[in-house]
Amino acid sequence: MGIETADDAAVYKVSDEIAMINTVDFITPPVDDPYWFGQISAANSISDVYSMGGRPLTALNVVMFPSKQLDMGLLKDILRGGHDKVVEAGACLVGGHTVDDEEPKYGLCVNGVVHPDRVITNAGSQPGDALILTKAIGSGVLFNAARSGKLPYRDLEQEILPQLAALNGKAMEIALQFDLHACTDVTGFGILGHLLEVALGCNAEVRVSFDKLPLYPFVLDMYNKGESTGSNAANRTMVNRHRLEITRSLSRAEDELLYDPQTSGGLILSVPDAQAHDLITALEKAGVRTAVKIGELVSGEPGIVVD
Repeated sequence: MGIETADDAAVYKVSDEIAMINTVDFITPPVDDPYWFGQISAANSISDVYSMGGRPLTALNVVMFPSKQLDMGLLKDILRGGHDKVVEAGACLVGGHTVDDEEPKYGLCVNGVVHPDRVITNAGSQPGDALILTKAIGSGVLFNAARSGKLPYRDLEQEILPQLAALNGKAMEIALQFDLHACTDVTGFGILGHLLEVALGCNAEVRVSFDKLPLYPFVLDMYNKGESTGSNAANRTMVNRHRLEITRSLSRAEDELLYDPQTSGGLILSVPDAQAHDLITALEKAGVRTAVKIGELVSGEPGIVVD
């Protein structure tokens, strides 16, 4: 598995029993707190291994830090957050690389394993599948609103950051007990961007119910107050190159939400519709905070219909 379907990670077959999963991701600080930054970035990086059906084994730090401008204690806390999340995932942090830069950036190169016959991609959905989302959306605008002062940081820290730092491993572990046809995690391209990858990958139509989309608190309020992100416009342009039909009336804030870039977002799980209820029940029983059927796959021209 390479770049053919814009999947979440590369997969290389080593033997009839083992395939390696390789991925790398790093981000700028979504919040000023260095420990939260480290946790969220690490969870974001590790998620790509989970979304391919794999198990993370090792991780390498990828660090850019302005050592002459910022206290090195901040870097220590960033790395501590990343380390703690890697340990929580059952993997080993085995090294990394650092460079001086004008702005802090942190992430991981993560290596995992999967059986070659059990690789999950973003392109295996089938008409008749239900699409289950395992985290709320809207983190992009909330991060910017906290920076601009429109959203008190305490609201972000209490309500949202623990969910963003949560690993997707438990959700994937449960999903693999079902007939999981496809999976991707929701990150920088927003909910529509990643659903578009699913639609194009399986050459079918994705139908999304807007009212079923789970939202973090305060998201629509922040868009209504004029907040946005630097990625919304680019995400909209990307999606609009393909088939998109919105069959219901949306406010400006609701429309913007569809293109909101996520950091450490949830998984989109594609399973036969007959299994959707049982999967959601199992996810909730396992402690996955959000598990919602947001849409389905139907035969038709590849693209997205929002109703």
